[in-house]
Formats: sequence, C-alpha cells, structure tokens
Amino acid sequence: MAPGSTPAPTPVLQAQDVHKSYGRHPVLRGADLTVDPGQLVAVVGENGAGKSTLLKILAGTLPVDRGEVVLSGTLGYCPQDPVLNASLTVEQHLRYFAAAHRLPDLGRGRDLMSVLGYERYGASPVGELSGGTRQKLNLTLSLLHDPDVLLLDEPYQGFDWDTYLRFWDLVDDLRARGKAVVVITHLVFEQDRFDVLADLTDGRLTPRTTSKEDHHVGV
Repeated sequence: MAPGSTPAPTPVLQAQDVHKSYGRHPVLRGADLTVDPGQLVAVVGENGAGKSTLLKILAGTLPVDRGEVVLSGTLGYCPQDPVLNASLTVEQHLRYFAAAHRLPDLGRGRDLMSVLGYERYGASPVGELSGGTRQKLNLTLSLLHDPDVLLLDEPYQGFDWDTYLRFWDLVDDLRARGKAVVVITHLVFEQDRFDVLADLTDGRLTPRTTSKEDHHVGV
C-alpha cells in the first residue's frame, strides 16, 4: 500500500464463481459479486435470468453447485413474495420476529412502521392488508435486527409514490450507517442512486458504468 493511501474496505458480502443448474439447465455460470459496507448495488436481469436464484444463494437458502459466498456480518432478506401469516396481526408478526432475534423490545419495528407510513395497521390481521402494506411489513421484518447487509427482491412491488420515496429515505439512512443494500430487479429507476449496477446475463454478472465512479466495486 502506498504511503498515505486508504486501505480497501473489507467486503461485507462476496460471491465468487457461483454456478447453479436445475437438472441440465444451467442458470448461473460463474457469477461474481463483491459488496462493500455502505454500498447500494443493483443486480438487473430479465425474467428467467436467474435473479431470484442468485438472491437465494446470497441469502444462504439455496446451495451452490460450485463457487462460494462469504458473508461478513448479519443478513436481512426480503423476498419478492411476503412470507406472512394472514391470521396474525402486524404487531404479532413484530413480536414473533423480535423474539426470534432476541430483541429487547419492538422499538425498531415501530420506528420502521412510522418511517414507511403504516403504523395505524398495527392491530390489523395481515389478511386484511393491501399488497403494498404487506410488502412494507415484509421489509420491516427483514430490517428488525438492523442487519449489515439487506437483500431485496423487487422491493418496489406494490409501493405507491409516497412509499417509494419513504423507501429511499430508509435506504439512505442504512447506507449512512454503513449498511449495504443489494436490490435484485428487472428494471432500475434512477440509476444514479446506485454505486454498482450489474447485469445478469447468460449466468454471469457484468458491471455497468455509473456516475459514482469513486464508489465502484468489482463485480
């Protein structure tokens, strides 16, 4: 390292040479991804490109055929389809997840409800909520333990404009505190928000140039 230079940050999430096939159908063919603390990364691909497969592998819910994924820190995972119990209320979901993460109280959950603008639904059964509000709860549960890395699968689904803006305010706060956010999507709005944009094509990730050259990380 040159005198006076800043050491490179230690990646909080790294995937190397990830391969995954379903039967004889290869989906990932050597995907590489490196995410540093505080970065906002988008993985963009068409339907069927393998985005959800990659996200499940990054989340540790799907094994690789070859390659490795290294996580340094805690992980939050928000799948595209909310995994919720229709008969339980929003508050009950918060209590169950807080207990699972051994959190002392529901303070962070209630703060997130306020940030996302759905605190009035605390006593409502999930089965009575709109799709957008269920997605807000899904996002809240993935952030309840304040993870170091947040993985999001199509996070804008069901969000109105106000919620979309609240979502980005939340992401800005996470990044300011050194948290990394990885968004898996088929369409990227406001590309300049992202530090890294990577296209998933033919089972591999290819970086795009963004305006944030100073924050670039290898893909």
